[in-house]
Amino acid sequence: MSRTLRVGILQFGSSPSKRANLEKIFLLIKKVEADIVVLPEYSMFTLSGRTPEEVYRESEDLEGPFVSEFKRFAKEFSTYVLVTLFEKARYPRVYNTVVVLSPREEVVAVYRKLHLFDSLGYRESEYVAPGNTPSKVFEVRSCRAAIAVCFDLRFPEIFRHYALQGAEVVFVPSAWYSGPLKEETLEFLARSRASENVYYIVVSNQFGPTFTGKSMVVDPLGVVLLDLGIGEKYAEYEVDVDYVYEARRVLPLLSLRREDVYSLRLNIDYS
Repeated sequence: MSRTLRVGILQFGSSPSKRANLEKIFLLIKKVEADIVVLPEYSMFTLSGRTPEEVYRESEDLEGPFVSEFKRFAKEFSTYVLVTLFEKARYPRVYNTVVVLSPREEVVAVYRKLHLFDSLGYRESEYVAPGNTPSKVFEVRSCRAAIAVCFDLRFPEIFRHYALQGAEVVFVPSAWYSGPLKEETLEFLARSRASENVYYIVVSNQFGPTFTGKSMVVDPLGVVLLDLGIGEKYAEYEVDVDYVYEARRVLPLLSLRREDVYSLRLNIDYS
C-alpha cells in the first residue's frame, strides 16, 4: 500500500491584530482530517504600517501564547500543525519563524527564514534577522518533510539541499505580494522547485488586497494538483508520497548531477 499524506492548507488574510487573526484561523478551520495543517507566512500579523520596534514588541518566544494556542489545536484535532510567527531576535529585529507542532504538543521542527525579501522595493531586513540554518528534514506520518518560506522559492539551492537530505515534500508558507504577473511567478517557481527536485511542493499563501492567494500543491513532475485561487478558505488534499520514487525512476535528476565538474560557489562580484 502506498504511503499517503493528507495536507490541510489555510489561505487567509492577516490583520494587524493577533487575537483577530487567531479567531479567523479557528473560524476557517472547522474540521480537520489532515495529517498536517499548514498556515501561511505572517499568520501572527503583517508588517505593513508598523515600525521595527512595534513589531518587536508584539513578537513572542516559541513558548509564548501564540504558539501555545496551536499546541492545543494540534492536540484537539490529533494533527501536526505548521505555524508561522515573529520570534524575538536581537532588538529591534525579529526572526520570521516556522514551528511544526505534533499532536502531543511537541516542537518537531523550527525554521527561521534564510532569504529575506529585500527586493522589488521591499526591505524585510529592516524588521527581520535572517536565520542561519536550513530546516531539518522531519517526519510527519512516515513522510519526510522540510520547510522554506516565501522568498526562499527564488533560491533553488536550499530546495536541492532538502532533496539531497531525503525530503519528499517541502512546505512553503508564504505572503506573496501581488503585482504584475506575480501569480504566474509564484506558480512557475513552485513548479520549478518541485520538478527539478522531483518531490512535492505545498504552498500556503496569504490572500488579500496586497497578497495573491493561489495556494497550491505541486507534484514531483511539476503538475499543479490543487490551486486555491483567490479568497479565504481551508482545503485538504491527499498526496501519494511513494509517487516521488516512481517519478525519480523515470526522471533520475538527482543521480545524474555532475558534481565532479561544477560547484555552486559565486565567483563573480555582482555588488
